[in-house]
Amino acid sequence: MPAAAPTTHRTRRALVARRIGWTAVAAVALLLAVLLSLAVGARAVAPSAVFDALLNGGHSEDAEVVRQLRVPRTVIGLMVGAALALAGTVLQGITRNPIADPGILGISQGAAVGVVMAIAFAGVHTLTGYVWFAFAGAAVASVAVYAIATRGRGGATPVKLALGGAAINALLVSVTMGILTTRAAALDEFRFWQVGSVAGRDGELVGQVWPFLVVGTVLVVSVARGLDALALGEDVAKGLGQNVGAVRVVGGVGATVLVGVGVAAAGPIAFIGLAVPHIARAIVGNDHRWLMPMAALTGPVMLLTADVLGRVLFPPGEVPAGVMTALLGVPFLVALVRRKAVPA
Repeated sequence: MPAAAPTTHRTRRALVARRIGWTAVAAVALLLAVLLSLAVGARAVAPSAVFDALLNGGHSEDAEVVRQLRVPRTVIGLMVGAALALAGTVLQGITRNPIADPGILGISQGAAVGVVMAIAFAGVHTLTGYVWFAFAGAAVASVAVYAIATRGRGGATPVKLALGGAAINALLVSVTMGILTTRAAALDEFRFWQVGSVAGRDGELVGQVWPFLVVGTVLVVSVARGLDALALGEDVAKGLGQNVGAVRVVGGVGATVLVGVGVAAAGPIAFIGLAVPHIARAIVGNDHRWLMPMAALTGPVMLLTADVLGRVLFPPGEVPAGVMTALLGVPFLVALVRRKAVPA
């Protein structure tokens, strides 16, 4: 019997060492993805020129391209990738639904309605103007879903949240289509936002969304232990002293803010919120204290890699990042399912 405790201790130490190792690998992968994002494109820039632009304030044409165009684009990719990955991780934990993503609660579609209304009725035609309408739409949609789910017995159960999200999502899709079919000019502008892309973003947009990213991250990280308990079932979570309702509300608000950040800044980019949590879970396990940092690192890697591939596939044109993330995300998810790496 006494030998069991040292064995368990060694097993835990090995698990922690493995998680630290994989987190370090993900951090290195993220640094490489950032370097690729800054160096690769219609105009190839040598890594030495990238470092010269960033560290030495170089004034060559390559340095200006890096600073003026690629740095804001890369920073937005980092922020959006992390935001969507964290939001998907939390939503899967809150709903205990392995196929949950930012669209399950109608949050993404709510942001889309906000952008459509901004274009069609408010005369807003800039990305920095869309941000506030997208946030407002995402917030209204999430509140509506939660209000529906809390009605009746049992409160906001995973099934009721999913059904409420599906209903609100269908309603918002109809509203979006109704506006676009009666406002042809809005359709032309909206379709470029809807495809999802980090191209053309600037420093002003970064300044608008980063405070919300920080707030959303703090909120979701604060419920990490609660999500671990909730994964064992509501009764078990309550027995462990967790306030299930508070975990769901705080986590849901944090996820809403993060989805608002991602959708407002880059449009409804697919598969980051769905695929990345599964990839991170397969690497570090189900402990949200490790799962969230891994998702926050892996999400930007996936988005920046997709963006770089979209720049070089059909030069001089570009394939939007929202298209490429789906092309990359599907094989990852299929591979995980075939290997039974996704928990039931």
